[in-house]
Amino acid sequence: MDYRETYQKILEEYRQVFERLDQKNMRDFIDEVKNHNRIFLIGVGREGMATKAFAMRLMHMGKEVHWIWDDTTPSINPGDLLIATLGDGKIGHIDYVCRRAKEAGAFIYVVTGSPSGETAKNVADKVFFVPAAVYRGTDDVVPSFQPMGNLFEQCLLILFDIIIMTMVDEIPDLSFEKMSANHRNIE
Repeated sequence: MDYRETYQKILEEYRQVFERLDQKNMRDFIDEVKNHNRIFLIGVGREGMATKAFAMRLMHMGKEVHWIWDDTTPSINPGDLLIATLGDGKIGHIDYVCRRAKEAGAFIYVVTGSPSGETAKNVADKVFFVPAAVYRGTDDVVPSFQPMGNLFEQCLLILFDIIIMTMVDEIPDLSFEKMSANHRNIE
């Protein structure tokens, strides 16, 4: 595999995803995140890693952030936001968590490459659609020559960073310098 040809194909896939992304859909997601101070997040595998990176930046912004799988995660309550990344929109144990959170009164936002998936269709209050190829996805998205869900996972990380940068730009008295004061200082 030729390095230059490979990265150029990957960059072209990114371009197609970012151009196809519905900016109003992303704006709705940004506004919902801005309107919640207590945010719970869940994701698995590589998309979970991108979601954890997003959780970290939300914490740096001063949000109260909890990762569902942590032993120190408190109960979720009415008015809380749960952000669940489900590439194919129907991962069983994440669906279960979303349903329990909804029963507890939380607002459920599913981030997915397959909005026709069970959780996205039947549990989410809102869906943020990232039109990138996902593992086992069935929706009309940008196809990829990369394996499994690579394109979705990579775009998720970049989009979450763009969302953080947008929020920092829009929130008065928030800056990257102020965020750095919340960075872990015991390493």
